[in-house]
Amino acid sequence: MRIGLITPDAGHPLLAATVAALAPGGHTVDVLDPAAGPAGAAGARADVYLLKARTPSALALARELERRGAPVLNSAAATEACQDRTGMAELALRAGLPFAPTRTFAAAARLETAAGLPWPMVVKSRRSHKHDLVARLDGPSRLAELVGDWSEEPVVVQAFAPNDGWDHKLWVIGDRVFAGLRRSELAAGGKEPARRLDRLPDGWAELALRVGEVFSLDVYGVDVIDTAGGAPLIVDVNAFPGIRGQAGAPEALAALALRRAAG
Repeated sequence: MRIGLITPDAGHPLLAATVAALAPGGHTVDVLDPAAGPAGAAGARADVYLLKARTPSALALARELERRGAPVLNSAAATEACQDRTGMAELALRAGLPFAPTRTFAAAARLETAAGLPWPMVVKSRRSHKHDLVARLDGPSRLAELVGDWSEEPVVVQAFAPNDGWDHKLWVIGDRVFAGLRRSELAAGGKEPARRLDRLPDGWAELALRVGEVFSLDVYGVDVIDTAGGAPLIVDVNAFPGIRGQAGAPEALAALALRRAAG
């Protein structure tokens, strides 16, 4: 089989290990530059493509490959849907998923005159992007500072849900669920590498798989917090995250790619 990677970083640990897992079977791997846009599809001959990029040019390339009949994991539409936190919340809540209710503002500056803000609250950039805004505000005192830095940024607001300060990182590849535990970036000390998590609360793996059905995703991440009483609350969904340190993940990705390539 011929596998195509749409990525600016073919050396990413997950992708590099997946290529290594494909090598014994004699499969060929092509790397497509996502910056090429639709023109990058000219002459492309892979049986399946893995979309590990989210830029407009990468999405345009994926759409052109799909137009030509090639399977792309994840699809351009599913990848783009995970970048809009407003649409993400609407889709999740319509499907009955336990997702944080979300309110949207055209610019952060509008928070200063908004009524009924749910203190304490979490403010995020509406569109997920590198170095985007994710901040917890416990009261109005920090609002002016945030607005000063992000005045024109479209944002979403979610009520802060009391939790134990840990994000459960659920990663799904096809029908395989992997899990890690990481201190929330909203907690003191900020981000740190995720710890391996071998056991999930009952029903959480099934919840992660249901997210894939709702969002039409093949390779994705679901961020879940454990709220009071042990109830899961989904706070984010990511298309094709960088799954690191999870034994079996590269092999699962290689097997998924081959299954889709075979139709």
